[in-house]
Amino acid sequence: MERDWRSIAVGILRQELDSLIRVHYLLDQSDADRSRIIAESVSGMRWPAWDRQMVRAVESQYGWASIVYDFGCSFIHLTRAHDYLVRDPFQALPLDDRKIIADFLNRYHGDASLEPISTDSAFDDIYPYTSEVLKKISTNLELALQRLQQVVPS
Repeated sequence: MERDWRSIAVGILRQELDSLIRVHYLLDQSDADRSRIIAESVSGMRWPAWDRQMVRAVESQYGWASIVYDFGCSFIHLTRAHDYLVRDPFQALPLDDRKIIADFLNRYHGDASLEPISTDSAFDDIYPYTSEVLKKISTNLELALQRLQQVVPS
């Protein structure tokens, strides 16, 4: 963020969200399935669920997860979001998605130093929220990992 490498910053945020989603997916499994999935993963086998399935699994807890996940993916994969200096990736989102993101940012991350976000905001307006969102996702990931450590046998 200090170098204003926006694609990389949003990509890292998405990677952290991916980890949070995977940990929650593991927490939702039976003890036997969880142990099997972990053993297979560290052996190099593919995860038993697609990302989309795992994102849907956490929607009840993190209603914003699929929208933020998809938005983050647009910065990881080669899309029009990489051209954010010419085309605004936030404005490219559907209106309903922009509303959810704006409401979430204003409710959970807004403070006096940041301009409120609306559906008319630009990516430049949203980008300053990135570090706060990353901190929140990272904190939630740490808590979920602690829960996972409690349920996984040593």
